Amino acid sequence: MPTLIPSITNAAGERLGSRLDLPLEGSPLAYAIFAHCFTCTKNIKAAAHISRSLTRQRIAVLRFDFTGLGESEGDFAETNFTSNVADLQAVASYLAQEFEAPGLLVGHSLGGSAALQAARFIPSIKAVVTIAAPFEASHLARLLAGAKATVEEQGEARVTIGGATFRLKKQFFDDLERANMDRAIHDLGRALLVLHSPADQTVDIENAVQIFTCAQHPKSFVSLDDADHLLSNQRDSWYAGDVIAAWASRYLNP
Repeated sequence: MPTLIPSITNAAGERLGSRLDLPLEGSPLAYAIFAHCFTCTKNIKAAAHISRSLTRQRIAVLRFDFTGLGESEGDFAETNFTSNVADLQAVASYLAQEFEAPGLLVGHSLGGSAALQAARFIPSIKAVVTIAAPFEASHLARLLAGAKATVEEQGEARVTIGGATFRLKKQFFDDLERANMDRAIHDLGRALLVLHSPADQTVDIENAVQIFTCAQHPKSFVSLDDADHLLSNQRDSWYAGDVIAAWASRYLNP
């Protein structure tokens, strides 16, 4: 698929590493934004496979690295859930100015939570997809309980995820606790697709049930069967991409 390298900056003027995947043939019928999982990057295989599935249906996909991650500028230790939401707004503004306002938001894990929060600030969004997303952003704080305890004692902590080390500060955990996901989901006002695996060992599928129950129609729920949290098996990420493409077509091209 053809790819462009956009020049996008966040609210602080820091460059966000990004790529805009385009359909192989024909101009895009719609534009989507993909929000990656916590401490992941835009280049995680699941994101690439899902993007390819969408471009096959002529949906262009802008993948980017949240501030402080991957090819993006900024200090990760100074970022938080709120800054992730702001990054999504910055990316949406870029698309609206340079190409076309995005109609679809896709978020993986905590990126799904950020997508649910960001949708209300992006008027053009018609549909939102969450993949293995927690019902509460603070779910991540519970997964990082050891680091949180260290932060309370020492002011910051270092955690190693996927072989990389990240610094976390108190502001990060405080911000997670402040996120009001119930309201964001209930008042979403867009079509919602919830994708989750009952085999997810990181974010239990009960989170998906809570998201789905809290949301208003139109909403859909699809099980990813035995997929893991990161959709490591390409069969699972290709399947997720195909489901998203088929589902979104109803809302992007009415």
